[in-house]
Amino acid sequence: MLEFLTETLGPFGPIIAVGTAGLLLVLITIPLILNQRKDPLEKLKQATRSGQPVKEKTTKLRSAKQNKKLDKYATFLEPQNEKQLSQIRLLLMQAGYRNRDAVRYFHFAQFALGIGFLVLGVFYFLFFVSNGETTTQQTLLYILGPGAAGYMLPKYWVTKRQQTRQEEISNGFPDSLDMMLTCVEAGQSLDQSIIRVAREIHVSYPALAEEYEIVAHQIKAGRDKPSVLNEMAERCGNQDISSFVTVLIQSQTFGTSVADALRVYAGEMRDKRVMRAEEKANKLPTKMTLATMMFTVPALLIILVGPSILGILELFSMSTGG
Repeated sequence: MLEFLTETLGPFGPIIAVGTAGLLLVLITIPLILNQRKDPLEKLKQATRSGQPVKEKTTKLRSAKQNKKLDKYATFLEPQNEKQLSQIRLLLMQAGYRNRDAVRYFHFAQFALGIGFLVLGVFYFLFFVSNGETTTQQTLLYILGPGAAGYMLPKYWVTKRQQTRQEEISNGFPDSLDMMLTCVEAGQSLDQSIIRVAREIHVSYPALAEEYEIVAHQIKAGRDKPSVLNEMAERCGNQDISSFVTVLIQSQTFGTSVADALRVYAGEMRDKRVMRAEEKANKLPTKMTLATMMFTVPALLIILVGPSILGILELFSMSTGG
């Protein structure tokens, strides 16, 4: 067996085989250990100590949206540091994932993709790459490289989704302010205008419309408006919306006109959008320089220098022939 592993995987074949077997053993034993059912007598004792009767139906109704299967693996699927947990939860919220178990799903995806890509790397190395000339560095690269890529893939996906969502919110925010100003000046309240704007921009900017709908539902539920608006600014992760929230809160605190505040801020957002467009337009020539040099300069050199080179070659051929 050792000779077969050495011939197949090289000098580190036995170590790779033992590591793979240990990894599979860990993956099999961890669910079995964590899948132990809680003793009903212990449940009853805990309920008696707390002084609360056991209400299974009520518990099921309240936790219907939560995946109880993931509670068993909470130690492995959630960061133990509260700061890291809040940062990951905020990142997922800004990317549009508001599920109660979003953090657990994120870490489960990292764990599953890392292990899956690692196994694929092992199989690819065994069947397509492995030979007697393979070095240790190449072995580690082919086996651990896919595992690291699979582990980082969910974070890359969430980060790109967060950036795309923030860009969409930034693009649609000035238009939504103009529509909100129109609704307020027409006599609607701020809450009604938020609902109307969310309905109107849902096709063009669904992410921003979703945020407005969340704000409207939370205000209808009876929550105070400053905290709801601050949570919206935190979810969006956009500086313009944070400033807008500050303007609305100050307007409500000091009793000034909301329409005047919206009019001034909407004008600033329009100017800012024009400045962003001008900035992109000014960056375009610099970005096009490399493409212009790659595709234009060779053709110009052929047109301008080509005839001279042909003339020189003909001159040399005539001189050598004579």
